[in-house]
Amino acid sequence: MKKIVLIIPLIFFTLTLHSQANILNAKTPQEIGLKTPQQIKQDNSKPLPYPYTDDKDVLWSIQVWERIDLDERFNLPLYYPTDSMFSTTDRKALFDVLLEGIKNGRIKEVYADTYFKEKLSWKDMEERLTFVDTMEAGIDQYNYEGKVDEEYIRRMQLTPADIEEYRIRGVWYFDARYGELRYRLIGIAPVAYDLRATAKGMDAELVELFWIFYPDARDVLHEYNAYNPRNNARPINFDHMLNARFFTTVIYKTSNEYGDREIREYLHEDALRQLLESQRIKEMIREYEEDQWNY
Repeated sequence: MKKIVLIIPLIFFTLTLHSQANILNAKTPQEIGLKTPQQIKQDNSKPLPYPYTDDKDVLWSIQVWERIDLDERFNLPLYYPTDSMFSTTDRKALFDVLLEGIKNGRIKEVYADTYFKEKLSWKDMEERLTFVDTMEAGIDQYNYEGKVDEEYIRRMQLTPADIEEYRIRGVWYFDARYGELRYRLIGIAPVAYDLRATAKGMDAELVELFWIFYPDARDVLHEYNAYNPRNNARPINFDHMLNARFFTTVIYKTSNEYGDREIREYLHEDALRQLLESQRIKEMIREYEEDQWNY
């Protein structure tokens, strides 16, 4: 028994070292973060497949739209690292991971709206993420010389540091087959201040840059880890984090008979009441499962 007691912590310690991505075995700084051939061979994990859910087994459901405020301390793992200098082969900001997946074609289901009606190409994406403008000196130069030097062209591009929040769309449903309340994430969208208004010094509003149909992004998100503040040796990938709801949110809209109107549309200019309404909806969803077992 003593040997078994000693072996179990040793196994756990070995797995912990394995999760450090070669940091303890690297002979040069360039080898930190690179997996050994043995690790690559053993690392064949994939996102856990969603179970098939028959519509007749869904006793009750409600669609919910939520905001993930990146100023909240608990949500910071979805925001950092904002500087590419601190990015590694397996850890990047969520925004960078999504953009990389879209650019290389691994994430194909990208849309302009939350209902996935208008599909976006990478060219459309570039127009949303960059802003190019000619300065007044460049306009004067063009009027006199018919050309504009590069120094008079202003280029701005959104970075992970510009992302203010994420908006997610999901479904809470009661599965009659398993007798439990479940959640399925449907879409995710990064949100930032309007780049063109910001560049022109105008009051900018938050805009949804694009919507991704979440099941199409799971393979990419599974490959990148977010920071685990409780244990550096046990990072958690973005797919696991989002599916397990390791974040705090505020509900801003639910499916309803009024065309899925937002809370702010019927509680005008009252942030406190809007927050209380969000909490009321959360409690209503939470209590539904308990009510199924009360007679």
